[in-house]
Amino acid sequence: MSFTRTPSERELRGDLLLAGVLFVGGILSAALSTIAGIYGDAQAEPWTALPYVLIVTAPLALRRRRPAAVAIVVSLAYFIAVTLRIPEMYVGNIAMFIGLYTVGAWMNDRRRALFVRVGIILGMFVWLIIVMYRDAIQEAEKADVAAGLFSSYVAMMMLNLLINVLYFGGAYYFGERSWLAAQERDTLARRTAELEAEREVSAAQAVALDRVRIARELHDVVAHHISVMGVQAGAARLVIDQDPQQAKHLLGGIEEASRAAIGDFRQLLETLRAPGGESDEPASTHTLDDIAQLVSSSADAGLPTAYTVVGDPAPVPGMVAVNLYRIAQEALTNARRHAGAGATADVRVRYEPDAVELEVVNTGRVIAALRPGLGQLGMRERAHASGGTIELTPRPQGGFRVRASVPLHVLEGAR
Repeated sequence: MSFTRTPSERELRGDLLLAGVLFVGGILSAALSTIAGIYGDAQAEPWTALPYVLIVTAPLALRRRRPAAVAIVVSLAYFIAVTLRIPEMYVGNIAMFIGLYTVGAWMNDRRRALFVRVGIILGMFVWLIIVMYRDAIQEAEKADVAAGLFSSYVAMMMLNLLINVLYFGGAYYFGERSWLAAQERDTLARRTAELEAEREVSAAQAVALDRVRIARELHDVVAHHISVMGVQAGAARLVIDQDPQQAKHLLGGIEEASRAAIGDFRQLLETLRAPGGESDEPASTHTLDDIAQLVSSSADAGLPTAYTVVGDPAPVPGMVAVNLYRIAQEALTNARRHAGAGATADVRVRYEPDAVELEVVNTGRVIAALRPGLGQLGMRERAHASGGTIELTPRPQGGFRVRASVPLHVLEGAR
Protein backbone atom coordinates (compact mmCIF):
# COMPACT_ATOMS: atom_id res chain seq x y z
CA MET A 1 0.00 0.00 0.00
CA SER A 2 1.51 3.36 -1.07
CA PHE A 3 2.14 6.03 1.53
CA THR A 4 0.95 9.59 1.00
CA ARG A 5 1.85 12.38 3.39
CA THR A 6 -0.73 15.15 3.74
CA PRO A 7 -0.10 18.26 5.86
CA SER A 8 -2.61 19.25 8.52
CA GLU A 9 -4.17 22.67 8.89
CA ARG A 10 -1.95 23.31 11.89
CA GLU A 11 1.18 22.54 9.86
CA LEU A 12 0.05 24.82 7.05
CA ARG A 13 -0.49 27.66 9.52
CA GLY A 14 2.98 26.95 10.88
CA ASP A 15 4.43 27.46 7.39
CA LEU A 16 2.86 30.92 7.20
CA LEU A 17 4.36 31.80 10.56
CA LEU A 18 7.77 30.46 9.48
CA ALA A 19 7.74 32.57 6.30
CA GLY A 20 6.84 35.68 8.31
CA VAL A 21 9.56 35.14 10.91
CA LEU A 22 12.23 34.52 8.26
CA PHE A 23 11.14 37.62 6.33
CA VAL A 24 11.62 39.80 9.40
CA GLY A 25 14.92 38.07 10.12
CA GLY A 26 16.00 38.59 6.50
CA ILE A 27 15.36 42.33 6.70
CA LEU A 28 17.45 42.62 9.86
CA SER A 29 20.19 40.43 8.35
CA ALA A 30 20.25 42.56 5.17
CA ALA A 31 20.53 45.77 7.16
CA LEU A 32 23.38 44.46 9.31
CA SER A 33 25.14 42.90 6.29
CA THR A 34 24.97 46.22 4.45
CA ILE A 35 26.48 48.05 7.39
CA ALA A 36 29.16 45.37 7.82
CA GLY A 37 29.97 45.41 4.09
CA ILE A 38 30.25 41.63 3.76
CA TYR A 39 31.11 41.88 0.04
CA GLY A 40 33.33 44.97 0.27
CA ASP A 41 33.42 47.31 -2.70
CA ALA A 42 31.68 44.72 -4.97
CA GLN A 43 28.54 44.76 -2.82
CA ALA A 44 25.23 45.53 -4.59
CA GLU A 45 22.94 48.43 -3.66
CA PRO A 46 21.22 47.98 -0.27
CA TRP A 47 17.70 48.28 -1.75
CA THR A 48 18.23 45.05 -3.73
CA ALA A 49 18.12 43.08 -0.47
CA LEU A 50 14.42 43.83 0.11
CA PRO A 51 12.99 42.09 -3.00
CA TYR A 52 15.53 39.28 -2.56
CA VAL A 53 14.43 38.63 1.04
CA LEU A 54 10.79 38.65 -0.06
CA ILE A 55 11.43 36.18 -2.91
CA VAL A 56 13.49 33.82 -0.76
CA THR A 57 11.11 33.72 2.25
CA ALA A 58 7.55 34.15 0.92
CA PRO A 59 7.47 30.80 -0.98
CA LEU A 60 8.12 28.99 2.31
CA ALA A 61 4.48 29.64 3.21
CA LEU A 62 3.65 27.04 0.53
CA ARG A 63 6.53 24.66 1.19
CA ARG A 64 4.34 21.66 2.14
CA ARG A 65 1.82 22.29 -0.62
CA ARG A 66 4.39 22.80 -3.44
CA PRO A 67 7.73 21.51 -2.12
CA ALA A 68 9.48 21.14 -5.49
CA ALA A 69 8.51 24.57 -6.81
CA VAL A 70 9.43 26.27 -3.53
CA ALA A 71 12.86 24.58 -3.38
CA ILE A 72 13.67 25.53 -6.99
CA VAL A 73 12.58 29.18 -6.58
CA VAL A 74 14.45 29.64 -3.31
CA SER A 75 17.63 28.01 -4.67
CA LEU A 76 17.66 30.11 -7.85
CA ALA A 77 17.10 33.28 -5.83
CA TYR A 78 19.96 32.38 -3.51
CA PHE A 79 22.39 31.60 -6.36
CA ILE A 80 21.53 34.86 -8.12
CA ALA A 81 21.85 36.86 -4.89
CA VAL A 82 25.30 35.50 -4.12
CA THR A 83 26.44 36.00 -7.70
CA LEU A 84 25.24 39.64 -7.69
CA ARG A 85 26.67 40.27 -4.21
CA ILE A 86 23.31 41.24 -2.69
CA PRO A 87 24.02 42.03 0.98
CA GLU A 88 22.22 39.11 2.66
CA MET A 89 23.23 35.46 2.78
CA TYR A 90 22.33 34.00 6.16
CA VAL A 91 18.53 33.88 5.95
CA GLY A 92 18.92 32.79 2.31
CA ASN A 93 21.03 29.86 3.48
CA ILE A 94 18.38 28.88 6.02
CA ALA A 95 15.57 29.21 3.46
CA MET A 96 17.36 27.00 0.91
CA PHE A 97 18.09 24.36 3.57
CA ILE A 98 14.40 24.32 4.56
CA GLY A 99 13.38 24.06 0.90
CA LEU A 100 15.62 21.04 0.24
CA TYR A 101 14.57 19.42 3.51
CA THR A 102 10.88 19.85 2.66
CA VAL A 103 11.29 18.16 -0.72
CA GLY A 104 12.71 15.09 1.00
CA ALA A 105 10.24 15.14 3.89
CA TRP A 106 6.94 16.00 2.19
CA MET A 107 7.05 15.28 -1.55
CA ASN A 108 4.89 12.20 -2.25
CA ASP A 109 6.43 11.53 -5.68
CA ARG A 110 9.68 10.06 -4.40
CA ARG A 111 11.31 9.75 -7.81
CA ARG A 112 10.65 13.38 -8.62
CA ALA A 113 11.84 14.36 -5.13
CA LEU A 114 15.14 12.63 -5.83
CA PHE A 115 15.58 14.39 -9.18
CA VAL A 116 14.76 17.82 -7.69
CA ARG A 117 17.24 17.48 -4.84
CA VAL A 118 20.02 15.99 -6.96
CA GLY A 119 19.46 18.67 -9.61
CA ILE A 120 19.72 21.51 -7.08
CA ILE A 121 22.81 20.01 -5.44
CA LEU A 122 24.57 19.43 -8.79
CA GLY A 123 23.66 22.96 -9.88
CA MET A 124 25.11 24.30 -6.66
CA PHE A 125 28.43 22.51 -7.19
CA VAL A 126 28.63 23.63 -10.82
CA TRP A 127 27.97 27.21 -9.72
CA LEU A 128 30.50 26.88 -6.90
CA ILE A 129 33.20 25.58 -9.27
CA ILE A 130 32.56 28.48 -11.64
CA VAL A 131 32.79 31.02 -8.80
CA MET A 132 35.95 29.40 -7.45
CA TYR A 133 37.50 29.42 -10.93
CA ARG A 134 36.63 33.11 -11.37
CA ASP A 135 38.10 34.04 -8.01
CA ALA A 136 41.20 31.93 -8.71
CA ILE A 137 41.91 33.90 -11.89
CA GLN A 138 41.51 37.15 -10.01
CA GLU A 139 43.93 36.00 -7.32
CA ALA A 140 46.38 34.24 -9.65
CA GLU A 141 48.97 37.04 -9.54
CA LYS A 142 49.13 37.11 -5.76
CA ALA A 143 52.16 35.49 -4.17
CA ASP A 144 50.01 33.76 -1.57
CA VAL A 145 48.33 31.62 -4.21
CA ALA A 146 51.60 30.58 -5.79
CA ALA A 147 53.19 29.82 -2.45
CA GLY A 148 51.99 26.26 -2.33
CA LEU A 149 49.16 23.82 -2.44
CA PHE A 150 47.88 24.79 0.99
CA SER A 151 47.97 28.54 0.59
CA SER A 152 45.35 30.58 2.45
CA TYR A 153 43.24 30.93 -0.69
CA VAL A 154 43.23 27.20 -1.47
CA ALA A 155 42.48 26.40 2.16
CA MET A 156 39.54 28.83 2.09
CA MET A 157 38.15 27.24 -1.07
CA MET A 158 38.46 23.74 0.37
CA LEU A 159 36.73 24.87 3.57
CA ASN A 160 33.97 26.46 1.53
CA LEU A 161 33.54 23.23 -0.46
CA LEU A 162 33.42 21.12 2.72
CA ILE A 163 30.82 23.39 4.30
CA ASN A 164 28.60 23.12 1.23
CA VAL A 165 28.91 19.34 1.16
CA LEU A 166 27.84 19.16 4.80
CA TYR A 167 25.10 21.73 4.24
CA PHE A 168 23.43 20.04 1.28
CA GLY A 169 24.12 16.53 2.58
CA GLY A 170 22.44 17.43 5.86
CA ALA A 171 19.38 18.84 4.08
CA TYR A 172 19.10 15.68 2.00
CA TYR A 173 19.63 13.29 4.93
CA PHE A 174 17.25 14.92 7.41
CA GLY A 175 14.52 15.27 4.78
CA GLU A 176 14.80 11.59 3.87
CA ARG A 177 14.76 10.54 7.52
CA SER A 178 11.65 12.63 8.17
CA TRP A 179 9.85 10.89 5.26
CA LEU A 180 10.88 7.42 6.48
CA ALA A 181 9.82 8.22 10.04
CA ALA A 182 6.42 9.43 8.83
CA GLN A 183 6.08 6.28 6.72
CA GLU A 184 6.88 4.10 9.73
CA ARG A 185 4.31 5.96 11.85
CA ASP A 186 1.71 5.50 9.13
CA THR A 187 2.50 1.77 8.87
CA LEU A 188 2.26 1.42 12.63
CA ALA A 189 -1.07 3.27 12.65
CA ARG A 190 -2.42 1.02 9.88
CA ARG A 191 -1.30 -2.12 11.69
CA THR A 192 -2.82 -0.85 14.91
CA ALA A 193 -6.10 -0.21 13.09
CA GLU A 194 -5.96 -3.66 11.49
CA LEU A 195 -5.30 -5.30 14.86
CA GLU A 196 -8.15 -3.34 16.40
CA ALA A 197 -10.44 -4.43 13.56
CA GLU A 198 -9.32 -8.05 13.99
CA ARG A 199 -9.91 -7.78 17.72
CA GLU A 200 -13.43 -6.48 17.11
CA VAL A 201 -14.08 -9.28 14.61
CA SER A 202 -12.76 -11.86 17.07
CA ALA A 203 -14.92 -10.41 19.81
CA ALA A 204 -17.96 -10.46 17.52
CA GLN A 205 -17.22 -14.06 16.56
CA ALA A 206 -16.86 -15.01 20.21
CA VAL A 207 -20.19 -13.37 20.98
CA ALA A 208 -21.81 -15.13 18.03
CA LEU A 209 -20.42 -18.50 19.12
CA ASP A 210 -21.59 -17.89 22.66
CA ARG A 211 -25.04 -16.96 21.40
CA VAL A 212 -25.16 -20.16 19.35
CA ARG A 213 -24.14 -22.21 22.38
CA ILE A 214 -26.74 -20.54 24.60
CA ALA A 215 -29.41 -20.87 21.92
CA ARG A 216 -28.57 -24.55 21.59
CA GLU A 217 -28.82 -25.08 25.35
CA LEU A 218 -32.11 -23.17 25.51
CA HIS A 219 -33.48 -25.19 22.62
CA ASP A 220 -32.55 -28.45 24.36
CA VAL A 221 -34.07 -27.37 27.67
CA VAL A 222 -37.27 -26.01 26.18
CA ALA A 223 -37.74 -28.81 23.66
CA HIS A 224 -37.22 -31.59 26.18
CA HIS A 225 -38.64 -30.40 29.47
CA ILE A 226 -41.57 -28.44 28.11
CA SER A 227 -42.59 -31.21 25.75
CA VAL A 228 -42.42 -33.72 28.63
CA MET A 229 -44.55 -31.46 30.79
CA GLY A 230 -47.02 -30.92 27.95
CA VAL A 231 -47.42 -34.62 27.26
CA GLN A 232 -47.77 -35.51 30.94
CA ALA A 233 -50.23 -32.67 31.57
CA GLY A 234 -52.39 -33.87 28.68
CA ALA A 235 -52.28 -37.45 29.94
CA ALA A 236 -53.13 -36.35 33.48
CA ARG A 237 -56.15 -34.41 32.21
CA LEU A 238 -57.45 -37.50 30.43
CA VAL A 239 -57.12 -39.90 33.40
CA ILE A 240 -57.75 -37.61 36.35
CA ASP A 241 -61.39 -38.76 36.74
CA GLN A 242 -60.87 -42.48 36.08
CA ASP A 243 -57.46 -42.99 37.70
CA PRO A 244 -56.53 -40.25 40.19
CA GLN A 245 -53.46 -42.20 41.29
CA GLN A 246 -52.07 -42.28 37.74
CA ALA A 247 -52.89 -38.61 37.35
CA LYS A 248 -51.02 -37.90 40.57
CA HIS A 249 -48.01 -39.80 39.21
CA LEU A 250 -48.11 -37.81 35.98
CA LEU A 251 -48.34 -34.52 37.88
CA GLY A 252 -45.28 -35.60 39.87
CA GLY A 253 -43.45 -36.08 36.59
CA ILE A 254 -44.46 -32.58 35.55
CA GLU A 255 -43.10 -31.23 38.82
CA GLU A 256 -39.81 -33.07 38.37
CA ALA A 257 -39.44 -31.89 34.76
CA SER A 258 -40.14 -28.29 35.77
CA ARG A 259 -37.49 -28.45 38.50
CA ALA A 260 -34.97 -29.84 36.03
CA ALA A 261 -35.83 -27.08 33.56
CA ILE A 262 -35.42 -24.41 36.24
CA GLY A 263 -32.04 -25.87 37.18
CA ASP A 264 -30.85 -25.77 33.58
CA PHE A 265 -32.10 -22.21 33.15
CA ARG A 266 -30.32 -21.15 36.35
CA GLN A 267 -27.03 -22.56 35.06
CA LEU A 268 -27.42 -20.64 31.82
CA LEU A 269 -28.23 -17.41 33.67
CA GLU A 270 -25.17 -17.83 35.91
CA THR A 271 -23.04 -18.22 32.79
CA LEU A 272 -24.51 -15.06 31.25
CA ARG A 273 -24.12 -12.99 34.43
CA ALA A 274 -20.46 -13.96 35.00
CA PRO A 275 -17.81 -11.46 33.71
CA GLY A 276 -16.83 -12.27 30.13
CA GLY A 277 -19.65 -14.79 29.86
CA GLU A 278 -17.69 -17.34 31.91
CA SER A 279 -18.56 -19.03 35.16
CA ASP A 280 -16.72 -21.15 37.69
CA GLU A 281 -19.44 -23.75 37.29
CA PRO A 282 -19.84 -25.61 34.02
CA ALA A 283 -22.88 -24.76 31.91
CA SER A 284 -24.11 -28.33 32.31
CA THR A 285 -23.10 -31.20 34.62
CA HIS A 286 -24.82 -34.11 32.90
CA THR A 287 -22.95 -37.39 32.48
CA LEU A 288 -23.65 -40.50 30.43
CA ASP A 289 -25.18 -42.11 33.54
CA ASP A 290 -27.89 -39.41 33.46
CA ILE A 291 -29.17 -40.84 30.17
CA ALA A 292 -30.94 -43.50 32.25
CA GLN A 293 -32.99 -40.77 33.95
CA LEU A 294 -33.62 -39.23 30.55
CA VAL A 295 -34.99 -42.56 29.32
CA SER A 296 -37.20 -42.83 32.39
CA SER A 297 -38.60 -39.35 31.80
CA SER A 298 -39.26 -40.21 28.18
CA ALA A 299 -41.17 -43.34 29.19
CA ASP A 300 -43.21 -41.36 31.73
CA ALA A 301 -44.02 -38.85 28.98
CA GLY A 302 -45.70 -41.57 26.92
CA LEU A 303 -42.90 -42.94 24.74
CA PRO A 304 -41.91 -46.45 25.87
CA THR A 305 -38.12 -46.34 25.84
CA ALA A 306 -35.57 -49.06 26.49
CA TYR A 307 -32.06 -48.36 27.72
CA THR A 308 -29.01 -50.60 27.21
CA VAL A 309 -25.33 -50.16 28.04
CA VAL A 310 -23.02 -52.33 25.92
CA GLY A 311 -19.44 -52.96 27.00
CA ASP A 312 -17.51 -51.89 30.08
CA PRO A 313 -18.19 -48.25 31.04
CA ALA A 314 -15.14 -46.02 30.74
CA PRO A 315 -14.46 -42.47 31.98
CA VAL A 316 -15.68 -39.87 29.50
CA PRO A 317 -14.68 -36.17 29.59
CA GLY A 318 -17.39 -33.81 30.81
CA MET A 319 -17.78 -31.96 27.52
CA VAL A 320 -18.25 -35.18 25.55
CA ALA A 321 -20.69 -36.56 28.14
CA VAL A 322 -22.82 -33.40 28.04
CA ASN A 323 -22.86 -33.38 24.23
CA LEU A 324 -23.90 -37.06 24.03
CA TYR A 325 -26.54 -36.48 26.71
CA ARG A 326 -27.98 -33.55 24.75
CA ILE A 327 -27.98 -35.59 21.53
CA ALA A 328 -29.98 -38.33 23.27
CA GLN A 329 -32.31 -35.71 24.74
CA GLU A 330 -32.96 -34.11 21.36
CA ALA A 331 -33.44 -37.47 19.65
CA LEU A 332 -36.05 -38.59 22.21
CA THR A 333 -37.81 -35.23 22.06
CA ASN A 334 -38.08 -35.49 18.27
CA ALA A 335 -39.39 -39.05 18.62
CA ARG A 336 -42.17 -37.94 20.97
CA ARG A 337 -43.10 -35.11 18.63
CA HIS A 338 -43.03 -36.83 15.28
CA ALA A 339 -43.15 -40.63 15.69
CA GLY A 340 -46.88 -40.75 16.33
CA ALA A 341 -49.06 -42.97 18.52
CA GLY A 342 -47.74 -46.39 19.46
CA ALA A 343 -44.10 -45.56 18.77
CA THR A 344 -41.28 -46.93 20.90
CA ALA A 345 -37.63 -45.96 21.33
CA ASP A 346 -34.41 -47.74 22.13
CA VAL A 347 -31.32 -45.99 23.55
CA ARG A 348 -27.96 -47.76 23.51
CA VAL A 349 -24.60 -46.58 24.84
CA ARG A 350 -21.71 -48.68 23.53
CA TYR A 351 -18.22 -48.59 25.01
CA GLU A 352 -15.87 -49.95 22.35
CA PRO A 353 -12.07 -50.31 22.51
CA ASP A 354 -11.49 -47.28 20.30
CA ALA A 355 -14.68 -45.24 20.67
CA VAL A 356 -17.85 -44.53 22.63
CA GLU A 357 -21.12 -44.62 20.69
CA LEU A 358 -24.64 -43.41 21.35
CA GLU A 359 -27.53 -44.79 19.31
CA VAL A 360 -31.17 -43.72 19.60
CA VAL A 361 -33.67 -45.61 17.43
CA ASN A 362 -37.42 -45.08 17.41
CA THR A 363 -40.30 -46.66 15.54
CA GLY A 364 -43.23 -44.75 14.12
CA ARG A 365 -44.19 -42.87 11.00
CA VAL A 366 -42.28 -43.32 7.77
CA ILE A 367 -40.29 -40.17 6.97
CA ALA A 368 -40.30 -39.47 3.24
CA ALA A 369 -37.90 -36.55 3.31
CA LEU A 370 -35.64 -35.29 6.07
CA ARG A 371 -36.35 -31.67 6.87
CA PRO A 372 -33.40 -29.89 8.51
CA GLY A 373 -34.10 -27.94 11.69
CA LEU A 374 -32.41 -26.43 14.74
CA GLY A 375 -32.52 -29.75 16.57
CA GLN A 376 -30.60 -31.60 13.86
CA LEU A 377 -28.15 -28.73 13.53
CA GLY A 378 -27.54 -28.75 17.27
CA MET A 379 -26.89 -32.52 17.28
CA ARG A 380 -24.40 -32.19 14.43
CA GLU A 381 -22.59 -29.33 16.12
CA ARG A 382 -22.32 -31.23 19.40
CA ALA A 383 -20.97 -34.35 17.68
CA HIS A 384 -18.39 -32.35 15.71
CA ALA A 385 -17.43 -30.32 18.80
CA SER A 386 -16.58 -33.62 20.51
CA GLY A 387 -14.38 -34.68 17.59
CA GLY A 388 -16.84 -37.37 16.49
CA THR A 389 -19.34 -38.14 13.75
CA ILE A 390 -23.11 -38.47 13.66
CA GLU A 391 -25.67 -40.16 11.42
CA LEU A 392 -29.23 -38.86 11.17
CA THR A 393 -31.19 -41.28 8.96
CA PRO A 394 -34.87 -42.20 8.55
CA ARG A 395 -35.63 -45.94 8.78
CA PRO A 396 -37.30 -47.57 5.75
CA GLN A 397 -39.77 -49.44 7.99
CA GLY A 398 -40.64 -46.25 9.87
CA GLY A 399 -39.04 -44.15 12.55
CA PHE A 400 -35.61 -42.62 12.83
CA ARG A 401 -32.05 -43.50 13.81
CA VAL A 402 -29.49 -41.19 15.47
CA ARG A 403 -25.99 -42.62 15.88
CA ALA A 404 -23.11 -40.56 17.29
CA SER A 405 -19.58 -41.92 17.69
CA VAL A 406 -16.59 -40.25 19.36
CA PRO A 407 -13.11 -41.82 18.82
CA LEU A 408 -11.28 -42.98 21.91
CA HIS A 409 -8.11 -40.98 21.11
CA VAL A 410 -10.18 -37.78 21.25
CA LEU A 411 -11.36 -38.73 24.71
CA GLU A 412 -7.82 -39.46 25.87
CA GLY A 413 -6.62 -36.08 24.57
CA ALA A 414 -9.48 -34.31 26.37
CA ARG A 415 -8.64 -35.73 29.82
